[in-house]
Amino acid sequence: MSEGIVVIPTYNEIENIETIVRAVFSLETSFDILVVDDNSPDGTAAKVKELQAEFPDNLFLEVRAGKEGLGTAYVHGFKWAIARKYEYIFEMDADFSHNPADLERLQMSCKNGADMAIGSRYSTGVNVVNWPLSRVLMSYYASVYVKMITGMKIHDATAGFICYTRKVLETINLDKIKFVGYAFQIEMKYRAWSNGFIITEVPIIFTDRTKGQSKMSNAIIKEAIFGVISLRIKKMLNRL
Repeated sequence: MSEGIVVIPTYNEIENIETIVRAVFSLETSFDILVVDDNSPDGTAAKVKELQAEFPDNLFLEVRAGKEGLGTAYVHGFKWAIARKYEYIFEMDADFSHNPADLERLQMSCKNGADMAIGSRYSTGVNVVNWPLSRVLMSYYASVYVKMITGMKIHDATAGFICYTRKVLETINLDKIKFVGYAFQIEMKYRAWSNGFIITEVPIIFTDRTKGQSKMSNAIIKEAIFGVISLRIKKMLNRL
């Protein structure tokens, strides 16, 4: 058992899953992987089961009944990892928008004192590859908006490439997390920040997926816009 586990939620990632698993396991640092699959009709889970024969001690799979959203998939994975006493628990996409090699840098940041390390696209400018300008602007100014509403000094509030120490996830009441998209990412950072945890941003280069389909939707964007206001109000009323 490694001290760190990478939680990868999947829905129709058959084109990426084997390659991303092998990329993580090829790193010098040892990481385990938990794939949380929402019963993908394209056979993603079946491919993971094949790979488990090759990596029986380091690759794990949880298959849920259907598509329930990114946030709930991560919460499922976090609870699984906490129960097994992993010290470092990661969020990472399956589509290579996050470079697996950066897992080591995120973990080292936590080993050097951070409670939560964010793979940040915007801490040293704008480090995004292959996104249209409209998407870059939406993402960048979403973080500006979050900073204005919440007061968090985080450049990339919607980032989904993160290393948590176990104590952060044990402290946050995961049963209260209800958001599923960008709002989920914001809420996790806001709850960690509200609890006084040390949050650092590690600069990364984010590269848009080349295989598979994006899961972005208008509903996810709206959830983030209004979810930030909801979080701030709850904080003011001591109900966060």
